[in-house]
Amino acid sequence: MPAPIWYDYAIVRVVPRPEREEFINVGVILSSVKARILEARIELDEARLRTLDPTADIEQIRAHLAAIPLICAGGAAAGALGKLSQRERFHWLTAPRSAVIQTSSVHGGSCEDPLHALEHLVQRMVRRSVAAQAG
Repeated sequence: MPAPIWYDYAIVRVVPRPEREEFINVGVILSSVKARILEARIELDEARLRTLDPTADIEQIRAHLAAIPLICAGGAAAGALGKLSQRERFHWLTAPRSAVIQTSSVHGGSCEDPLHALEHLVQRMVRRSVAAQAG
């Protein structure tokens, strides 16, 4: 049995009106130092967002969310943040803030395949289940 690969993750949330503290989960950021992975998957459900705030600026929110995978990847496309180490970028992305884009607390886990774990987390924490959509 292979040794487990440890990872940290946080859920990405859109909080259209931070003073109300209502949010929808829109993605997951996963970091594994051992596997040298810092990845994000973002899936914005505009209809769900509109239920929280019909006046939300969807285009601006999409632009901010699009920056997250760029920062994860690092390099010139991420600007000054792209020069930080993988761990520093993860900590910057998951730092607590009062803004329209926020993350949950950081959680940990172990797996054999971090990218599979990321997909599982997106399925479980972001996507609406078939049962929830039928209700």
